[in-house]
Amino acid sequence: MKVILLEDVKNLGSRGSVVNVSDGYARNFLIPRGLAVEATPGKMKELAQQKAVEARKRQEAEARARDLAARLDGLTVQIKARVGEGGRLFGAVSSKDIAEALEQQYRVTIDKKKILLKEPIRQLGEQTLVIKLHPSVQAQVKVAVLPQE
Repeated sequence: MKVILLEDVKNLGSRGSVVNVSDGYARNFLIPRGLAVEATPGKMKELAQQKAVEARKRQEAEARARDLAARLDGLTVQIKARVGEGGRLFGAVSSKDIAEALEQQYRVTIDKKKILLKEPIRQLGEQTLVIKLHPSVQAQVKVAVLPQE
């Protein structure tokens, strides 16, 4: 019997897959638990439409990410911090601080988790960071840490 999986099923397939299983497994396990539905022509057409909608949403999200990356590439974000001897900061500049500075200076909202920062910045100066906006889209932003007056 052919079924369309509504959820990921271990050792069988992922959500949206059409798989061939035994009649008993489908009727006694998958369908009663809401893990699958029988693959009728109407359901197959519905599945194709859902996949087309999801693909279009993914393309739109990637296009928005590319637009944002074009705006972000080459920007320099200035962050002022208190400085001690030798140019070392009191505390550190984190990805949260960088996200807030981008919001204030350029009106661009970025999730702090998308800013790839190996460790917090603890020195004055300029660094180039990567912001991962989408699995296939990245932008490079310069962060200039300046002493606070």
